[in-house]
Formats: sequence, structure tokens, C-alpha cells
Amino acid sequence: MPHRPVSLHAPRGSVAADVIREGIDVLLARDGEEVPLAFPAEVLAAAEAAAARDPAAEERVDRIDVPFVTLDPASSTDLDQAMHLERQGDGFQVLYAIADVPFFVDLDGPIDHEARRRGETLYLPDRRIPLHPEVLSEGVASLLPDQTCPAFVWVLDLDARGEVRSVDLERALVRSTAKLAYDQVQQELETGEGHPTMLLLQEIGGLRTALEAERGGASLNVPEQEVIAEGDSVRLTWRRPAPIEDANAQISLMTGMAAASLMLEHGAGILRTMPAAEQRAVDRFRRQSEVLGVPWRSDQAYGEFLRTLDWREPSHLALLNQATSLFRGASYAAFTRPEEIPEDPVQAAIAAPYAHTTAPLRRLVDRFVLLVCHAHAQGHAPAPELLAALGEIPGAMQETGQRAGDLERRARELVETLALAAWEGETFDATVIERREASEGRDGEGGAPTRVEVQLLDPPVTAWVPMDAEPGTVVRVRLESVDPTQRTAEFVAADRAGSEDGAGTIVAADPAHSTESS
Repeated sequence: MPHRPVSLHAPRGSVAADVIREGIDVLLARDGEEVPLAFPAEVLAAAEAAAARDPAAEERVDRIDVPFVTLDPASSTDLDQAMHLERQGDGFQVLYAIADVPFFVDLDGPIDHEARRRGETLYLPDRRIPLHPEVLSEGVASLLPDQTCPAFVWVLDLDARGEVRSVDLERALVRSTAKLAYDQVQQELETGEGHPTMLLLQEIGGLRTALEAERGGASLNVPEQEVIAEGDSVRLTWRRPAPIEDANAQISLMTGMAAASLMLEHGAGILRTMPAAEQRAVDRFRRQSEVLGVPWRSDQAYGEFLRTLDWREPSHLALLNQATSLFRGASYAAFTRPEEIPEDPVQAAIAAPYAHTTAPLRRLVDRFVLLVCHAHAQGHAPAPELLAALGEIPGAMQETGQRAGDLERRARELVETLALAAWEGETFDATVIERREASEGRDGEGGAPTRVEVQLLDPPVTAWVPMDAEPGTVVRVRLESVDPTQRTAEFVAADRAGSEDGAGTIVAADPAHSTESS
């Protein structure tokens, strides 16, 4: 699911930017060599040499005259995707250009080796640690406007319902005509105006969302975490993604599903998989929905049910938190021949086979998926050296993903506790989203008291508090103490009634996702 609403938006929750930088510097120093920071000299040299390559020297389809546009947050400069949408008969054609990172990154070369060590771009509150040197990721490989770029172009023909009817993938030259930003595009659409491609994106996104519901796909309806810079200070806030962002995500999901189908058909590739929820987890969640007074009907798919939940309702918020138990076990599965295809190739939250293929500037696995899919689409076998590398990528993604998740969690804890210092001693309303019984430690010592996890909405943080209450109820808690050096904030029951020892600890956002980010 998207991050829970754990960020602060009150003005006095602002924190000096230099204090955050110092704190994150300390976190990175503690990790030592586990988190690659500066690129080795040989990687930078290879990137500079690769940046000088001429993509026009290779045989490519000429798509320069197609008016592609990008759609990203306004501040983004590592632009993986550009699109051009148009009507085609009673359906649509989607041209989805993806940065041709493999053109600049030689397989088994120094940039490739470094990318496997990094796995993905890390996004921290005050900085990002890129997967590739910036001369590539924010320069020649990025689909920046008015820059002729090499790209893989997915050609997807859709029918009137938005179903994919044909798929092709070509290597081409493209030229984006505009860098569009989510907020501005949404404002224009709400006034009945907007770029022609964005008007079609809104329409196609709606069709794809309806198809997602039909096949049983699921998304959790919660806001996203965001760090806002304000002059010399930054603050955490949370925001609801604009509808056009959901439509954009549907195009990426559609492409990932097309890539998975292509790889399954030809018997080689890397899938993003997730098992279906265990029946006991489904049964438990159904019981919780009944207890909270929001029953999940037996004839209703869980994706459909989740779309009815509104995080602003306390009982719904508790259920959304519990729904994370249905979205566990995501992994990557590589296969080089049909016999190696996983028994269940479906990504359960998407309710279809799926692959990561639309963010090669920011995620390692996408580069390999693009190369394999291009070979399949062009009717020839992937290169032996490419097939030999496929088996190494799931392990690299798992290892680097765990490292990235841990660092991002600790960075969020740091910013949260620094911001919470301004609220120390105050009392808040909070919704109980989970309850745990008291437990005994070994030999009857060191056990944990009965405790509940609560969600504050203002400031919107999540914390465990030693007290007893049922999920979905609203309680009063007080911020007892904050220790930014340890990244902890202790909450207690406001009147200490029902509290066994009075102190609780802030917890970070849950980074699990119900659908895959592009």
C-alpha cells in the first residue's frame, strides 16, 4: 500500500533543513560501505564516455516528430517515461517511450556492476542517491524536453474498453515536446482544459481502472507521504494523489502487464510476483470488517471493497491498516526457458502477471526486462549473456531493496522526531488501528504490556501506546517525550487510564504497496 499518513503539516512542525542534513549525514556514515554514495572513478569515466555516444548511429525507428510529453512531479529531472496518446477507430493507440538506459550501460561493464550494487535510486527527505551517474540519469538518458533521446517505445493498441489488443516494442529516437507536472495538469483538467494527451490519459485511465476492478485488482485508498521545502526549512506533509496520477499509474501498470505477457509467451524474462493472500488472513480481515461495523460482503471482491474505504473515517482507517496483511510476499522471479516459469506468475494485488519495465533510470530490473522484451517483440532469442544475467537480478533487487527500505525508514523516523519535538507535552485524538495482547518474556520477565497502535491525523503519525482499546475507537494520547538522537517519540494514554506503564513509541510508515509504482 502507499505510505500511511505519517507526516506533519502543522507550521510549528517545521524543521531546519541543515539539521535534517546533519542527521541524515550521520545515518549514512553509520552505514559505511553498505550504502553506496559517491560513484567510483571508473564508473564516472564510463558514464562520461557513454554520454558521448550517438544514438542516431544505430538503426532505430524515427519517432522524433511524435509529440511525446512527460508527466512527473514538477521537480523531477530523471524522466523515465514519455507518452503520446491518440484515438484509433473506436479505440486508442498508446505510444509509451521508456528511456533506453541499456544504450548507455554495457552489460557486465563498470556502470552495470555499480547499478547491481545499488539496485535502485534511494529517495531521502533531503537528497536522492541515484542508481546511475547524473550525467546519464538527469542528462542524456533522461527524456527531457527538446532533447533527442534513444528510447524503447511500447506500441499498445487498445479497444473501446481499454483492453490491450496488440503489443509491439521498438527502439527509436524520440523528442519530448513538454515536461508536464501533476498539479498543473490536474488544475487544467478541472477547468475543462488541458493538453490533448492529458485529456485522453484521463479517459484511458478511467477505462483501465474499471478493468482493474473487473479482474479483481486492489488499491488502498490512503494519502502519500511528502517532504516539503520552505525556504531554509523543510516539513513533512501528506497529500492525496491527484486523479491524473492514478491515470498515469494505470498506463504504467498496463505496460508492465503487457511486458509480462510477452515474456511468458516466449519463455524468458523476470516477473514481479505476489502470492494471493492466505485464507486465514482473508478470514481474519473479514472478521475485523464485521467487528468495525464495515462488513465485507461475501460476494464482493476485496479490491472492490478496499476502494470503498475512506481513510478519514476511523473505522475505515483501522481496516486499511489491517489490509496490509493481504499484500505480502512480493518478489521477483527470473526464468530463461518455459519450464522455469513460476507455477503462479500472478501479482495478486494487480490480479495479473506483471513486470517492472517503465523505470530503468531508477530501478535495476527494468533495464533487463526491456532488453528481453525487445528481443521477443523483434522475433529473436535474447542474447546468451543477457539470459545468463537474469538469474542474478532477483537477488540483487531483494538485497538492495531491503537496504533501501531500512535506510528510508530511519530517515523518516529522524525527520518525524525532529518535527515532533515542537509538540512535546501536547494531547491528541487518535484512532486505534491495531491491538495486541500482553505477552510474557522468557522466564516470565521482560514481557510487553497490552498495547494499541494508533493513528494521529494532526500531526499524522502512527505510534504504539501501552493501553487497551478496540480497533476503530478514538482515544486521547499525549506526546510524553521526544529523542531525535535515538529517533524515538513516546506517547502515553492522556489520562493514563488503562495504560500499564504509560509509554509508547512512534513507528515509521509502512512502505508496502498494493500496486506497483511506475
